[in-house]
Amino acid sequence: MVSCGTIRSLKDIPSITAYNTNIPERVKVSESNFKYKNNSLLKNKYGLWELYVEGDAFQRGLITGSLTQELLINQEKVFLSKIDELVSSKTKRRFLRIFLAWFNRKMYLNIPLEYKVEIFGLSKYFSNNYNYIAKPYLRALYLHGAHDIGHALQDLALVGCSSFAAWGEKTYDGSLIIGRNFDFFVGDEFSKEKIIAFINPTKGHKYMSVTWGGMLGVVSGMNEHGLTVTINAGKSKIPLIAKTPVSILTKEILQYASTIDEAITIAKKRKVFVSESILIGSSKDKRAITIEVSPKNFGVFEVTNSTQLICSNHFQSLAYKEDKHNLKHIKESHSQYRYKRMEELLEQNKKLTPEGAVNILRNKEGLNNKFIGYGNEKALNQLLAHHSIVFKPEQLIFWVSSNPYQLGEYVAYDLNTIFDNSHSDTSF
Repeated sequence: MVSCGTIRSLKDIPSITAYNTNIPERVKVSESNFKYKNNSLLKNKYGLWELYVEGDAFQRGLITGSLTQELLINQEKVFLSKIDELVSSKTKRRFLRIFLAWFNRKMYLNIPLEYKVEIFGLSKYFSNNYNYIAKPYLRALYLHGAHDIGHALQDLALVGCSSFAAWGEKTYDGSLIIGRNFDFFVGDEFSKEKIIAFINPTKGHKYMSVTWGGMLGVVSGMNEHGLTVTINAGKSKIPLIAKTPVSILTKEILQYASTIDEAITIAKKRKVFVSESILIGSSKDKRAITIEVSPKNFGVFEVTNSTQLICSNHFQSLAYKEDKHNLKHIKESHSQYRYKRMEELLEQNKKLTPEGAVNILRNKEGLNNKFIGYGNEKALNQLLAHHSIVFKPEQLIFWVSSNPYQLGEYVAYDLNTIFDNSHSDTSF
């Protein structure tokens, strides 16, 4: 089962000779405040961790690991404790290690060197408790693909993300508004410690991301040019081999794209191993589109004669019009139901505001405001979201939900000032 390709992947370590290898020594100001030079980690009064990191790829990884080490160790413990429960015997653990090495044998070839270096730096702070799965660096790589596997395996972790965008005559001031719920659920403990990361790389654009300890990929984010990315799962077959994790693709888009066309160009370069809708909002283009990626197809969906875009968990572009997996998913899943519910709620918001977007994201009812029970997968608010976020890209402002789920206060941030190491933390 162990092929030459597998052995190469196990031995692949990115070269760091071109990078600053100084080991950061953080200063502990308090239990909820850590600093290293200009970098910092602080827990605000709403319970959200705010991380600011700058530097080259290796330094970003090392500094993120140093500042967030307790968070990443705990997050990995929460995530992998479920594997411990399922795989208790030494024989099964050995098989798991062999399987993961085989499944992820091509991943290292499909992640840009910059991000492998960054993940390598981060992995220096991983625990050795789970070396039976893989050594820290490989485990860090594998965990960046865990979100994709959660999409592909039915009834595991992800239930269904919902997102929408409105602009022009559909919003109160004519500018772009984007809302999204990220429903990746691995238990309440996993969602407890959210990190709002502000990244200032030596190359490319500065950007923010809502994330968790140990995760350098992007599932929801915006860069300094008002380009946003959010990802929603599509219908995937169980993959046979891992390639580029979608969160790594979206990280690259945020760091190196400032327009919709640039985002599409980057997306076309990468080979993914699951199906995903990437909703791209653009301050420069003053609109939003979805890029629909899958292992064997690629599509772009743009609305015509409309100033709103809705995205649930099925594809809408012509490229997938005859796709049997997508058609079956539309027919049999709850994706179309949530899509129609978003249509209904947006129709009720003739001129969408940020407050109106939050109300849509918090909505627990079904079509026609029917009570469908709490936690129903047909609802936009299923009471399990890791986070919820509203963007105003043209103003570089966003609001992130605080615990629990999207029921807590939405905390406001302004990217116009954030990279001066100051931010607004006023909520609605």
